[in-house]
Amino acid sequence: MKRNPLALFAVAIVVAAMLFVGFRMARRSGVAAAPRLTLATAAPDFTLESLDGKKVRLSDLRGKAVLLNFWATWCGPCKIEMPWFVDLQNQYGSEGLQVVGVAMDDASKEDIAKFAKDMGVNYPILIGKEAVGDAYGGVPALPESFFIGRDGKVVDKIIGLKGKSEIEDAIKKALSTQQAASQASTPAPRENVPVPK
Repeated sequence: MKRNPLALFAVAIVVAAMLFVGFRMARRSGVAAAPRLTLATAAPDFTLESLDGKKVRLSDLRGKAVLLNFWATWCGPCKIEMPWFVDLQNQYGSEGLQVVGVAMDDASKEDIAKFAKDMGVNYPILIGKEAVGDAYGGVPALPESFFIGRDGKVVDKIIGLKGKSEIEDAIKKALSTQQAASQASTPAPRENVPVPK
């Protein structure tokens, strides 16, 4: 049986393209280096630059409930949930909620700032880095949100677009960690030690 050289060439091109894409994805996602983040573990700390040029460190928000949202300007579902985040920041901000957006696309800082302004964003937007995404399990899909309790531990996460009520339930879960956080920060009672006169 004689094989068609053109068909063999086409198959070789397809295989080469698949190998190229596979190697590239493996390199980008750091297959071995991106552990899946589980609930009740401490949220990985990071420092990223905000749109106004300030350095924002996640651990500086300890004591607040944090909705950490990974998003991109090209992400359609992100555009749907961002107005919800604006409303939820308004509604729960006084109770200790802080929404933080992490832009994970290649748009310029100016384009991201314009996008955020057009969306009426009332919470900090940080310029994301691949290493931060990797620390949170590689962020396989956008949007992806992590709900961090006041004690700095992940209490819930949502991958993709869900309903506003599910997001609100996860926020309430993060806000309810106040009791555990305040107990953890209460010092142990001291023994009565005579004070020198």
